[in-house]
Amino acid sequence: MTQKSAVTLGLPPAASSAAQVLESLPPVLSPDTRLVVLGSFPGVASLRAQQYYAHPRNQFWPLLSALWGIDLVGLSYEMRVAEACARGLGLWDVYATCQRVGSLDSAIRDAVFNNLDSLRQQAPGLRAIAHNGAESARAMRHTRALGVAVIRLPSTSPAHASWSFERKLAVWREAFAAHGMA
Repeated sequence: MTQKSAVTLGLPPAASSAAQVLESLPPVLSPDTRLVVLGSFPGVASLRAQQYYAHPRNQFWPLLSALWGIDLVGLSYEMRVAEACARGLGLWDVYATCQRVGSLDSAIRDAVFNNLDSLRQQAPGLRAIAHNGAESARAMRHTRALGVAVIRLPSTSPAHASWSFERKLAVWREAFAAHGMA
């Protein structure tokens, strides 16, 4: 891996500890999207794979599997995304760019917001926004201005290990059920 590509992926470069500007993933939205889960910014594994929630210990796909009674984890990423879209779920991140070394939200610096106002145009059927974790929830004042329900969910990140899978599932199930998604 070249030094530039290591930095682009949020990894510390061999000769420098300075973070470079990282770019988020494009949104997964459709006109039929009713609920958007907003993360903060993709971790190293997600940037590397160019896939939302790619870290093997991230609980996002296992939580959706449990909510919907299907094995999303066993499917290819393309099939996971297709299933989410078919059920009215969209994915995006609060930040378009930032500087960060590693994957922790606490390491995010100089973040620039995605154009969250565009959610209503990209997903005209949008009914709710669910912030995945505390860092994403910092944008709640922006997302509340969109005129849809806004929810803060416990993070699916492996760094948020203080909550059990079952406890997270109960909160996610309640939020998804309230919006016809479970």
